[in-house]
Amino acid sequence: MTDTILVLAEDALSASDVEHVTSLHTDDDVRYRVLVPADTEHNLVESFIDYLSLGYLREAWDAMIGKEPDPVVARQTAGEQLATTVQALADAGVDVVGEVTEDDPLPAVRAIVEAGEAREIVVLTYPHAVEDTFHTDWASKARESLQVPVLHIYLGTSELG
Repeated sequence: MTDTILVLAEDALSASDVEHVTSLHTDDDVRYRVLVPADTEHNLVESFIDYLSLGYLREAWDAMIGKEPDPVVARQTAGEQLATTVQALADAGVDVVGEVTEDDPLPAVRAIVEAGEAREIVVLTYPHAVEDTFHTDWASKARESLQVPVLHIYLGTSELG
């Protein structure tokens, strides 16, 4: 029987991200289901602190003067990130499907898990100082409310969130 691993990704996965995810299940018959949220909302304070904590002064300034993302552009960007991720996983030889979700992906994650369609969740995000510190990030919320294992990996690294 094929189990489904739910992959929640903030951005397109790199080759090293794909390796990290697929290496977790080398002996299992699994299928990957990728969710990429359309970033249609923008929390100015959190974005500003995140960028400052990483030393990205220009990006911090841009976050403070920026506007809410355009929903059409956000969905298009998420679609491109999803296509890149699905292709990278397929190129790694795994069975994979994917979809774009709303800005808050947790309702979609919850529906999939509650329907019994995922045995575990792998969340890949960039570090977020505020959310990670106060456990309001996607992985922490999923871990807190769903009865499946949740692994949080920072994109582009092998570091766990």
